[in-house]
Amino acid sequence: MSKIARRSLLQVPIYMAGGAFSRLWGSPARIKLGTGAPTGSSWHDALNDMAQEWRRISGGSVTVSVYAGGVAGDDTELVRKIQRRGMDAIAVSGIGLSRIDDGIDCLNIPMMVDSYEEFDFIRGKMAPKLEARIEAKGFKVLNWADVGWVHFFTKSPVRTVDDIRKLKLWISTGDPETERLYKDLRFQVIPLPVTDMLTSLQTGLIEAFQSPPLFAMLERTYQAANNMVNVRWAPLIGATIISERAWQSIPATMHDAMLNAAKKSGDMLRDEIRRLDRDAVVQMKNRGLNVIEPDAAMLADWRRQAEEAYPMLRGKMVPADLFDEVKHLHDQYLASQRS
Repeated sequence: MSKIARRSLLQVPIYMAGGAFSRLWGSPARIKLGTGAPTGSSWHDALNDMAQEWRRISGGSVTVSVYAGGVAGDDTELVRKIQRRGMDAIAVSGIGLSRIDDGIDCLNIPMMVDSYEEFDFIRGKMAPKLEARIEAKGFKVLNWADVGWVHFFTKSPVRTVDDIRKLKLWISTGDPETERLYKDLRFQVIPLPVTDMLTSLQTGLIEAFQSPPLFAMLERTYQAANNMVNVRWAPLIGATIISERAWQSIPATMHDAMLNAAKKSGDMLRDEIRRLDRDAVVQMKNRGLNVIEPDAAMLADWRRQAEEAYPMLRGKMVPADLFDEVKHLHDQYLASQRS
């Protein structure tokens, strides 16, 4: 049993009640859950732990089959599948979540936040509103997770945003609005499924990509683009969601216990991912990654370029009211740190 599973055991009476109810309930609920998280990764392990908890809570009447490693498609395809009932639940990054509701992008604004402490403050305030928006689309958020801080990885060394504009930059497929926005910001974007990223780097179809370090290490994409600018561009979130149809197929008496189990797995995973993401940079450096450290002037230029894009992001990529609310929370957090 994994560390997450051991620490998230529910009380025996709940299991007994779940088992007794399942015998009365009759037909079992089988949940198909897809994720692009690499097989055997911490994200995958957490989903398996949640599946074991749900089976235990329900006395075996609720089973979750996890399809990891992109076998069911990348984030964009997984969203299409859950919308078309090809999947019952999915664990995806903010890239996929924004295909369901663009409000999610308010948590991915480039260089709006500087630390996980600030990010936790903002996400904690925004989560109820974002969950309500997602529920209005027919899905329930089971937990929030981290994917890591997005960094730029490139085949040739770069120092500035303008340097990256000269390269063919990967973006995820399935979002024409984001593609247009990147082009308006003068980036040379190549939309591709994330599963094609490594091959496309090797063939030269793309020359740069954005990713958290842990994902770049697990997918080995850093080997084909072995330069990383050590600038925290934006935090990339993740979440596990289930369709309302599938959620209602589970007895309502089990909902609270199952939601608590899912959230416990997500919370424990968050701390682990943050540690692993930091460690990934060290491990990749030991294997030949060239980390470009910014000086004060370089960092100021990155921030200036990001902030100059805010008027284009507001109302186009991020709903204006949510953008303004996150900006207010950012200012509130900074003021609290100065006092």
